[in-house]
Amino acid sequence: MMNSNLGQTTRHRVEASLKRRYAKERRFKAAGIAATFTGLAFLAIFFVNLVSQGTSAFQQTMISLEINFDRTALAPDGDVDPNADYEAVVRDSLRSLFPDVTDRRERRQLSSLLSVSASYDVKDMLAADPTLLGSTQTVWLSASANVDMVIKGNINRDVPQDLRTVSDLQLLWIDELLAAGRLEKKFNTALFTNGDSREPELAGIRGALMGTFYMLLVTIALAFPLGVAAAIYLEEFAPRNRWSDLIEVNINNLAAVPSIVFGLLGLAVFINWMSLPRSAPLVGGLVLSLLTLPVIIIASRAAIQAVPPSIKEAAFGLGASRMQVVFHHVLPLAMPGMLTGAIIGMARSLGETAPLLMIGMVAFIVDVPGSVTDPATALPVQIYLWADSPERAFAERTSAAIIVLLAFLLLMNLAAVLMRKRFEKRW
Repeated sequence: MMNSNLGQTTRHRVEASLKRRYAKERRFKAAGIAATFTGLAFLAIFFVNLVSQGTSAFQQTMISLEINFDRTALAPDGDVDPNADYEAVVRDSLRSLFPDVTDRRERRQLSSLLSVSASYDVKDMLAADPTLLGSTQTVWLSASANVDMVIKGNINRDVPQDLRTVSDLQLLWIDELLAAGRLEKKFNTALFTNGDSREPELAGIRGALMGTFYMLLVTIALAFPLGVAAAIYLEEFAPRNRWSDLIEVNINNLAAVPSIVFGLLGLAVFINWMSLPRSAPLVGGLVLSLLTLPVIIIASRAAIQAVPPSIKEAAFGLGASRMQVVFHHVLPLAMPGMLTGAIIGMARSLGETAPLLMIGMVAFIVDVPGSVTDPATALPVQIYLWADSPERAFAERTSAAIIVLLAFLLLMNLAAVLMRKRFEKRW
């Protein structure tokens, strides 16, 4: 009887213990699911906010004007005069649409509806096609950033005139131009063809894209061969002693060092000591090479370790030397993993900003760089500069540049995944 009671008591204890354990598992599972959905919710909010703000930057408001390419004003000597007053030609065309505007102050407000690039666009058109002389052409010219913000609904018309950048009179003119079909949103080619500018409607990311391209070119040219060579030596040739262990520990530690430390190193070594040009893609590429090198070494060593030992043993059994085993058998099989690690490391360096700020790539650069030694900026730094700008029009361009940067990052990571799927061999 006592044994029966003892067995029932033990059974009740076990069942109670199981209930508590299962309850803990259910709570842990629920917490994990809640954490996952919370992260996904915040990520969705971020992307929705980013896309809603950034997609409008891919369009720019344009004004249609009847431009009179007058021979007397633009080619007084028979040939096109590059120093002619093209601004007056554009201004007169716009004022002809509003003949009632005669006050000098109102005329200045009317002229400010056009971008400062309008006269240069007309000048470039005539330089490209001199046969336009003497004719009147319908030309679409860029509107100012304020007009663009009004058309996109980013300026509240209901607030008092003193609290917005567009006057009531300018709003009236904008409405008249809309009603006449002379205001339209078109694809913003300037965003991809222009460098940086103080005027939001002229600001583009081409200079930053080229600077980023040159930096990544320098980075991959230096970091990949050095990283692969270091991984091969450490994994296949280096003796196992305390010095090689110390090197491995330091490589792992370097992979976790904050990126701004590499920027300080680049400032001290490449600029102050080696006197390389400040704010150049060459220096940026060297700094990013130091940043990416530990990641490539670690990934390359992992790829070499993943090669089955039986392949090396078979090669040794057939009389191959260690060099032949490594370069004829191990390296070709490990190369997909090495390339994947290199692409992931490059994707990480693509988004770095702090080390580039330390070497002066935060400078305002208008011209598009033509080589690795020209002054340039990078896409993350361009985003940082635009985000710090007070103009409302730069906010949407900041989001657009982030979208472009994320697109490049996704493409690079997709390339890494596809490369691994394509070349990976299973044993």
